[in-house]
Amino acid sequence: MKLNDIKKIAIIGAGNMGRQIATLCAIKGYRTFCTDTDKKTLDKATEFFSSYVASRVEKGKLTDDQAKISKKNISFTHSLEEAVNTADFVIEAIIEVLSVKRELFAKVDHIAPKHAILTTNSSYIVSSKIADATKRSEKVCNMHFFNPALAMKLVEIVKGQHVSEETADLVYNLSEKLGKNPVIVEKEVEGFLVNRILRVIRLEAYWLKEMGIASVEDIDKACVYGLGHPMGPFKLNDLTGLDLSYTQAIEKFKSTGEIADLPYSSLVQKFTQGKYGKKTGEGWYKY
Repeated sequence: MKLNDIKKIAIIGAGNMGRQIATLCAIKGYRTFCTDTDKKTLDKATEFFSSYVASRVEKGKLTDDQAKISKKNISFTHSLEEAVNTADFVIEAIIEVLSVKRELFAKVDHIAPKHAILTTNSSYIVSSKIADATKRSEKVCNMHFFNPALAMKLVEIVKGQHVSEETADLVYNLSEKLGKNPVIVEKEVEGFLVNRILRVIRLEAYWLKEMGIASVEDIDKACVYGLGHPMGPFKLNDLTGLDLSYTQAIEKFKSTGEIADLPYSSLVQKFTQGKYGKKTGEGWYKY
């Protein structure tokens, strides 16, 4: 399959990342189906798409005609089968739990056309842990967008040994057509490039806070004004979601059994209080 053969893209998961990726694909001219099992999440995704497109028109970033075409391009559906049964390319953006992803990919493999590429937007889980749940391992690949997916330019493409060169090239070329700057991770490694670097910074930030060495605000200020980061690790954590960080830490602990991989107590406290960051109105900061 060539890049021009991709006509329809299915996005599975209508949460913060999924709805942004779906919106991007529709604006870039692809027939796009966004699916989720949760009605509220799907309704929020529909509202997000409409408000985002309207705001782009208002700002002069999209014409009225482009907005109309984008709206025709996208469909939101509860039906997984409707979303993927004629898809050329699938992007999964659901919870970061391996068992759930494997179950989903097995279903998608059964429904999607044989030529379809199946990708995961996972930020930590390598696709080799998912691929063998399908009968098309060579067509299963990591395609990791960054939050906010409509603005951030980077996409990480991870080449496991099971991924064919044709698949990696196709994912790379599609990323470019979507207006992104893709990078190839030549070998599978948990967390890929960016999150491995960010994890070290974030864990050090957690430690500094829990030891009472500095406040959340001052640690963030130090990274912004001392290191030149666009935002500090706690502010970034609020943007990406404390629930995601908690889930990733728990999943890592399950795989290693190492006490050091358990989430820090302050993160556990925020998680149990439902303070996931910007999307809930409060995390390390109030919004």
